[in-house]
Amino acid sequence: MATNADDVRREALALPETSEKFTWNTPTFRVRDKIFAALGEDDTSVAFRCPREERAELISSEPDKFFMRAGHDDNYDWIRAHLAAVDDVEELRAILLDAWRMTAPKRVIKAYDEARAADDS
Repeated sequence: MATNADDVRREALALPETSEKFTWNTPTFRVRDKIFAALGEDDTSVAFRCPREERAELISSEPDKFFMRAGHDDNYDWIRAHLAAVDDVEELRAILLDAWRMTAPKRVIKAYDEARAADDS
């Protein structure tokens, strides 16, 4: 099942201390006012924080899913995914959670992890 912009919005905003702000003519998702994800201008893709050293592997392993906007993403810890190629909401949730973790303050991540651990017990 493919994902869409509504899924991105719902899953991103479910993460602690996340807000949505319209920037550069597109919705961006922030934790403590730091961007961790953004919808593409046409709502068919999502850009998200990703370690630079992981981008090439993601693109080579799934070139129909992951891509970079040449000249723009090269110098930043960002990659993009075509929403129609994302397997399901679970995969989207994992992508956004990883990006959120790269951006959120350590104490916010710790509180999130503790709350999840308590829910799992």
